[in-house]
Amino acid sequence: MRVDLDDVQALHDLDSMGMLGAAWNLPEQCEQAWSLAQDLPLPQVRDWRQILVTGLGGSAIGGDLLRVFAGDKLGIPVLVNRDYTLPWFVDRNTLVFAVSYSGNTEETLNAYDAARERGATIVAITTGGQLGRRAAADGVPVVRVPRGIAPRSATGYLFIPMVALLERLGMFFGMRAEVEGLVAHLRELRRRYGSETPVRNNPAKQLALNLQNRLPVIWGVAGTTEVVAQRWKGQFNENAKAPAYWNVFPELNHNEVVGFGQPEEILDRIWLVLLQDEADHPRVKLRMKITRDMVKKAAGITEVQSSGPNGLARVYSLIYLGDYASMYLAALAGIDPGPVRVIDYLKNELAKHK
Repeated sequence: MRVDLDDVQALHDLDSMGMLGAAWNLPEQCEQAWSLAQDLPLPQVRDWRQILVTGLGGSAIGGDLLRVFAGDKLGIPVLVNRDYTLPWFVDRNTLVFAVSYSGNTEETLNAYDAARERGATIVAITTGGQLGRRAAADGVPVVRVPRGIAPRSATGYLFIPMVALLERLGMFFGMRAEVEGLVAHLRELRRRYGSETPVRNNPAKQLALNLQNRLPVIWGVAGTTEVVAQRWKGQFNENAKAPAYWNVFPELNHNEVVGFGQPEEILDRIWLVLLQDEADHPRVKLRMKITRDMVKKAAGITEVQSSGPNGLARVYSLIYLGDYASMYLAALAGIDPGPVRVIDYLKNELAKHK
């Protein structure tokens, strides 16, 4: 049954896992996440040649955020691994963040063991589980984050400790002020996006209404909003239980944009979301403008500009909008945004074959 987006009680009654509450508390989560890494014993500094974040799903998005955020700040590359195995180059000169909210993600556990075998420096980020136990037994530093929310709601816990640790290791600078600016801006935004703000004043609810019975296609920009586009896709999948797709400029101008010729009955169901940031390359901004005029067969286009006092705040301003919009889209279909029964089924079936 469709829920009226201005019926605050109905929204929360439908939300069995407190997803809306977790979104509201994201500023405090980010604040706490910074503190969690401050007293952790640091690993011995080596001549690291790369940083690798290994994880899946919501636990891997933090790695993608770090990869893009660090692109113009670190002298070594950051890579993200979503697999049981590790790239061949991972060795003692690699700093590995093994990230699993539950601590029981089998791909991450396998990758953790492989990193140990190759002599990599490892830091684990988890609520506990097998990863927490293995890391503690192996003398590996563990950032223990609070339990009680869905992994996809824990981006602050799973991303910001990496930033804090890298600053403590002398690889980042000025991050405390950046995180403080992020927290302050999120507190402003939640008053716009939160459940108590009516549709007429709430961009997240307005976006959900545009996306109802439509296929969201989210376009970001390489090096700035690409991770946000990927995040939005995953949130529409998991929260609204709906298909969604993402791509990035300028790559999509070399292939995907050609696919807006036919069939019109499908194109008429597509709603495009263009994610924009002040750091986008000037030529990409021009590409966006031209492309917008090339995809007029789509049902509609929403352009979203990031906001905030710094790069971290701008990225999260877009993430926050997508998180709320995906939950309101679920409510419009009468769907509880929390449970992901398909994933639970898959994990249970895999467990039968160990």
